[in-house]
Amino acid sequence: MVIVLNEVNILIGGPQGAGLETSSQIITISMVHLGYGVISDREYHSNIIGRHSYIHMKISSKEIPLSLEYPVDVIAGMDAETIFTHFHELKDNGILIYDIGTIDTKLTEVKSMEKEVMKNIKDRLNKMGLGETLNEIILGINARRVGIDFKELISNLIGKFKIPSTHASRYISSIVIGAMAHVLKINMESIRYALDRRFEGRLEIIEPNMYIIELVKKYVDEDKTIELEKPNNKYDEYLVVSGNDIVAMAKIVGGLRYQSYYPITPAADESLFLEANERIKLKNGDEIEILVFQTEDEIAAITSAIGAALSGARSSTTTSGPGFSLMVEALGWAGNNEVPIVITYYQRGAPSTGLPTRGGQGDLLFTLSASHGEFPRIVLASGDHLEAFYDTIEAFNLAERYQVPVIHLLDKFLANTIASIPIPSIEELNIDRGLVVDEAVEYKRFDLSKIISPRAYIGSKTISWYTGDEHNDEGHITEEPNMRMKMYEKRMRKMEIMSNEIPEKLKYTFTGDGEDYLIVGWGSIKGVCIDAIRELNRGMGLSGAYLNIKMFSPFPSKEIMKILSKYDQEKIIIVENNYLTQAAKIISMYNGVQISKKITKYTGRPIYKNELVNAIKNILEGKSEWEVLIYGA
Repeated sequence: MVIVLNEVNILIGGPQGAGLETSSQIITISMVHLGYGVISDREYHSNIIGRHSYIHMKISSKEIPLSLEYPVDVIAGMDAETIFTHFHELKDNGILIYDIGTIDTKLTEVKSMEKEVMKNIKDRLNKMGLGETLNEIILGINARRVGIDFKELISNLIGKFKIPSTHASRYISSIVIGAMAHVLKINMESIRYALDRRFEGRLEIIEPNMYIIELVKKYVDEDKTIELEKPNNKYDEYLVVSGNDIVAMAKIVGGLRYQSYYPITPAADESLFLEANERIKLKNGDEIEILVFQTEDEIAAITSAIGAALSGARSSTTTSGPGFSLMVEALGWAGNNEVPIVITYYQRGAPSTGLPTRGGQGDLLFTLSASHGEFPRIVLASGDHLEAFYDTIEAFNLAERYQVPVIHLLDKFLANTIASIPIPSIEELNIDRGLVVDEAVEYKRFDLSKIISPRAYIGSKTISWYTGDEHNDEGHITEEPNMRMKMYEKRMRKMEIMSNEIPEKLKYTFTGDGEDYLIVGWGSIKGVCIDAIRELNRGMGLSGAYLNIKMFSPFPSKEIMKILSKYDQEKIIIVENNYLTQAAKIISMYNGVQISKKITKYTGRPIYKNELVNAIKNILEGKSEWEVLIYGA
């Protein structure tokens, strides 16, 4: 029978490099075109091609989804490994889409599977009393099965369009798109619209894709479909963007003129977006030009960004943990010389190379003390796509207003999550370049009569001196103790000024009015925490709230304490994607509040709503004080 839902959870899996991202984009654009809200996370292996990767997606008719969850309503596998890895994550009577040509595959025949993963699957099959062939699993679970003959479809495609057999595998992702389209009753006009957007009218690609997508319909019975309720549109227009995309867009809107980078996951996609949009023509005929420079390493990336900032360009560099580790000496140089630069920092699994394509929140403490010595900096964290957009623009304003380095903290989860979001409003955005002089008599770059001295761009009529050493008010090297103390204090007093002047909306957000408990977190866990609180309110009548800390330097201790003091300390729970609960340690350091109830995850996978809801319940019911989450393949 047809099942009617107001939201559907989907998992699409296959080998890395098989077109999973394209599949996700086509389905997402199609559904958003029809008015639905979509969020999807791409979990991919760090090898270039072959290892198992997957897309986890939620489509909602009610509102823009904030989080992902298990079990899912539909699993679509491009290969046998996907079904072996994820079959247990399908809801009872959920829809399982698979290639009938793979049903005789044995678990031990999947050569691309890591041995630890294979052992876990064997243990699971033994507990469930299932055999180790794909067919035994497919027949042994309660699912509505949609078996598709991939080989037959590809053969028909080759025959009709004379496609070389060596290129035929590129269209396997189209089979999955077709299966999802017919299972979810997506009309072909919306699929065609998505293909046109993705391939920019290239008919030689679009037509074969449309052919195979439509041909899949013969394998999908009407009683193996899902009908989504009519969408409740709140906006006339939506953006479909990844975290990388929205940050790049914000940099363009915010006046970026120079971006440097060394390729690193998951930061590089942001710079690739900027490279594709280095020259933008405005409606009034003016052109914006941005220089995007791929450097030989991360040291060159940050030092070139410093040079661009000194010459008057709004500049930034983008990186991840290993790259930022190389940048820290130059970060200190920027701090010493009061250089306004923005470092966009996408956290991933660490330490060392760690989990290069997986996520985490383990770098917070590092950003607060990176580089030797003391100097003022701003560390700002964003919780979702819209926050990331506005925070990116404000990061440039703050850097130039206070003449300090700004570290904008994001992570892999946000970077690689594609979401439908309302188009950000830019009507009230302000560009603040701070105190700048072009020509001055007896100019002193580090004028001691002011905490924040006017700066002159290199190349202007006013001369400035810069050095890595301690310097006097003109910028010349000095080791005289009184001048050292004055310069040191001049820099550090910016922290107090920033604390007093930066608006509260950049320091934290607060969601909910519940008094039963308080969840404290930061970064990309914002959405899942808010969703979990709503779920607990619906299911158990528990009324909670979420404190989303955005600014960690200067830390808003007074504002945070005002909120924490309203709750019984036993009802405050910290949630973080790290082991140490680093934000909790910062709260303890500044406020003296010890948050003993904690929920952590450090597998490199996102926090899912289902596991977070259970963890919060366990803590509130007194079953534990520390819940460690492990869900996800």
